[in-house]
Amino acid sequence: MSALPQRIAVTGASGLIGSALVGHLKSEGHTVQRLVRRLPVSPDEIQWDPTTGYVDTDALAGVDAVIHLAGVGVGDKRWSKKYKAQILNSRLLGTEAIAKAVAEIKPQVFISASAIGWYGESGNRAVVESDRVGDDFLAAVCREWEGAADLAVGVRTVKLRTGLVLDPTGGALGKMLPLFKFGLGGKLGSGKQWWSWITLHDVIRAISFALEKPISGPINVVSPNPVTNQEFTSALARAMHRPALFPAPAIALKIALGGFSSEVLGSKKVIPQKLIDEGFTWDYPHVTSALVALVEN
Repeated sequence: MSALPQRIAVTGASGLIGSALVGHLKSEGHTVQRLVRRLPVSPDEIQWDPTTGYVDTDALAGVDAVIHLAGVGVGDKRWSKKYKAQILNSRLLGTEAIAKAVAEIKPQVFISASAIGWYGESGNRAVVESDRVGDDFLAAVCREWEGAADLAVGVRTVKLRTGLVLDPTGGALGKMLPLFKFGLGGKLGSGKQWWSWITLHDVIRAISFALEKPISGPINVVSPNPVTNQEFTSALARAMHRPALFPAPAIALKIALGGFSSEVLGSKKVIPQKLIDEGFTWDYPHVTSALVALVEN
């Protein structure tokens, strides 16, 4: 894909990553069309319904790229049986629908969200894109999710295995900041678990990189420098000039978060080998400087 202005369609455009991405693409001169579930009310909207599989392919025809980010948040609610089904179905049905539409209209590239949940629990072992899928719930979700993206037959397809996305306006960091602001922050569980993180700023840059470079398949969208949870929380406390005195016991997190506690307490040491090999550079490769910049903004 050239750096010339393109017509790009985006699902999940109102989410943390999607809203930032749409703003960035527009600032680069691209025309962005958002896929919405209701009837379109402006020319920059295209209707789709992931639950029924409907996509307005006539309106979508002629786009240069499709970026698919839609799916309910894994950390938004307790993992009840019903919510786990929503987590899976919102990804599987939506990706199947959009990938089939992509196979029909044949844009230059299809970029589909995934997550480092693919690897399951990796402990202290570093994992790269070629490592096998894990065996827990989110790994199973990611396997189905990425499999659905493969329905975009004949189109260069990139799968974004995104890690912990850092931005003060949302996600995990957005939830942690108020606690640390009042001196109530600390490590989670043992603090020895690896967190593979990346700033929202660098996520957007990585997606733009994937649009332009002839890469395909899964890419780990994380910093090249994962840290332990204890290192992360200590760096956040320093950035905020607050103590990190109140560790959250694992049992308390399991009670408060339910199944999602496995993601907070679990260890994923993920290396972005493909981005490194392709020559991508991070504006914020180190957690200390990243958190200082995010807290100060």
